[in-house]
Amino acid sequence: MTVKVDDSPHAATRIDKWLWAARFFKTRSLATQAVDRGRVLCNEARVKPARDVRPGDLVSVDNGSTRWEVRVKAIAEVRGSAPVAQSLYEETEASIQARADESERRRLFQEPAAQMHGRPTKRDRRRLGGMGE
Repeated sequence: MTVKVDDSPHAATRIDKWLWAARFFKTRSLATQAVDRGRVLCNEARVKPARDVRPGDLVSVDNGSTRWEVRVKAIAEVRGSAPVAQSLYEETEASIQARADESERRRLFQEPAAQMHGRPTKRDRRRLGGMGE
């Protein structure tokens, strides 16, 4: 199946549909919920799911685990393969740097309970500062 990608300036589609086609969200309903909750901004303004997005628009997306800031390059009405989805947008330099910094921070962060395996022993509970000391 070939996906029709339109990069002309007058091309437009609903923002929830575009987010789904660009593979920021697994389903269209998840994209719609994110837009409704204000986790998606178009040109730095809150929008509704039916808002049209056009090439050149700046879209900020927070899909729960990652924050993206992308410039819309093209419009697709249906969801295609990952390479097709990646051709629909261009990530800003600031967004690339912020995601790299966040990835490094997560890599270096040591989870406090990572050293414990299974249920804590009586000695472990004492060290944790439990009650009854």
